[in-house]
Amino acid sequence: MNTVFDTNITSLPLIHKGKVRDIYEIDDDHMLIVTTDRISAFDVILPTPISGKGAVLTSVANFWFDRTRDIIPNHIAEMTLEEALPDPAEREPIKDHAIVVRRLKALPVEAIVRGYIIGSGWKDYQRSGAVCGIELPEGLQQADKLPEPLYTPSTKADVGEHDENVDFEYTAGLLGQELAEQVRDVSLRLYSEAAAYALERGIIIADTKFEFGQDDDGNLVLIDEVLTPDSSRFWPADQYHPGMSPPSFDKQYVRDYLETLDWDKKNPGPELPQEVVDNTVAKYREAMERLTE
Repeated sequence: MNTVFDTNITSLPLIHKGKVRDIYEIDDDHMLIVTTDRISAFDVILPTPISGKGAVLTSVANFWFDRTRDIIPNHIAEMTLEEALPDPAEREPIKDHAIVVRRLKALPVEAIVRGYIIGSGWKDYQRSGAVCGIELPEGLQQADKLPEPLYTPSTKADVGEHDENVDFEYTAGLLGQELAEQVRDVSLRLYSEAAAYALERGIIIADTKFEFGQDDDGNLVLIDEVLTPDSSRFWPADQYHPGMSPPSFDKQYVRDYLETLDWDKKNPGPELPQEVVDNTVAKYREAMERLTE
């Protein structure tokens, strides 16, 4: 499988280069999204690719897009990759990393759902007894399951910038009350149903983020990626113990390694040792196999 760190598709105009995804314009109604093997941590793109990660993310996202289409429509287009990229020389290197999607109006929020208290939520709780302003019971331990999943949206930051946690009222001001409620309610339903499915396969989805857009008729559509090891925190259920940060199937493994370094979490990011690369891609693949087979 090819390692895809940067893309160079000359037949289509590049319209956005993100932390992980390169997006090309096909026509007025369609885009090509290539999920590369780049990995970001603390909003910094690291110089070391995780070979095969992009293909795993694409496969997992496509699985969830298909599984959740009864809850909400998604951006996957009917146009095929062969139609979008007729030249095999351009298509072959990225065929496992690419999808063709409908071109939609993206909403300016990330819909984050937390089922367990970990990461920035745990730090917030230790400091204030709340997560993103939502009061929680006293005495929770790190990685405890929350009484119910929390919807804690954030703003969408540019590359190199940090997302900012906001409250529901802020999103209502951005989107309007009705659309903000729809985003919240759909996000909670997506998380709850996916978490139950994953748990049957030995994976705890501790938290995740969703992104949404609207079509020309104003219908809400699920976009970007969904329930992947990059957009979620996956834990092996048989190794889960409250009171500690559990091992994970996702890039938390890379974050944990980076926390051991003397690095200020600003560009440029450090190179990753081969052992970290190998272990990370193995975790991504195991998550894919458990969820999709």
